[in-house]
Amino acid sequence: MTKLPLPHPLPVGLLLAAVMIATRSHHFASALHLPDASWEVFFLAGALLPGWLPLAGLLALAAAVDYLAITFGGVSAFCVSPAYVALLPAYGALYAAGRWYAGRHQPQWLSLLPFSGAALAATTVCELLSSGGFYFFSGRFAGPTLAEFGARLARYFPYALEGMALYLGTAVIACAAFAAAGRGASATLRR
Repeated sequence: MTKLPLPHPLPVGLLLAAVMIATRSHHFASALHLPDASWEVFFLAGALLPGWLPLAGLLALAAAVDYLAITFGGVSAFCVSPAYVALLPAYGALYAAGRWYAGRHQPQWLSLLPFSGAALAATTVCELLSSGGFYFFSGRFAGPTLAEFGARLARYFPYALEGMALYLGTAVIACAAFAAAGRGASATLRR
């Protein structure tokens, strides 16, 4: 893999946007669709794309997908509440962790340690901000308590970790395959 962020980010940015559109699961998921990859998209965008402008674009895209799904797709607006604003720092934490990792990336397997640590820390912060924001500030729960939030966190957080492992593991494998293919093509051209 090359130095991060990528020197030619447009194809990767478009791919990440397409993945978000296709998998924002609370809108389009069924037994035939993949789980929501929004969290992973924000993390990978932070690692792979330069600067902070892509964060603004992805935030706008997420809001647009939500709006279209609710307005035209028949999706429930249950999750849209005053707490929806908590997604800004939650997604920002994922993007920032990706940016942090990009500065530490090395084209070697040991680079998986800071990658995994950043992903775990960012997933934890994102879960606390998004779920905590929704639980405490959405108005959907009568008398929210820290104890009940802790129980809900214990129930739902493993699914967030599972999704991160699935998508980020797939991304690591894809990046390794592209890097190996690039090395193979370079060696062939030198002959």
